[in-house]
Amino acid sequence: MARAISIRLDEEAARALSRLEASGMSRSEAIRAALVESANNLRRRQEVAAEVAALEADEADRKEMQEVASLMESLRA
Repeated sequence: MARAISIRLDEEAARALSRLEASGMSRSEAIRAALVESANNLRRRQEVAAEVAALEADEADRKEMQEVASLMESLRA
């Protein structure tokens, strides 16, 4: 079910909306697409942050990374 909302755009957002509309999208399509894309980007950033935190908390993985870094450094010399 579609819901109507009202928003106030600053100049930057108005310019972005104009660019999207110029690509052939309707105003509603442009706003919906931007919202979905923004939410997906946020979800991906949160997933990456969670993965980084898990890797940083993995002591065995950190030890292996240090060993690989040491090996690479010794091969460089």
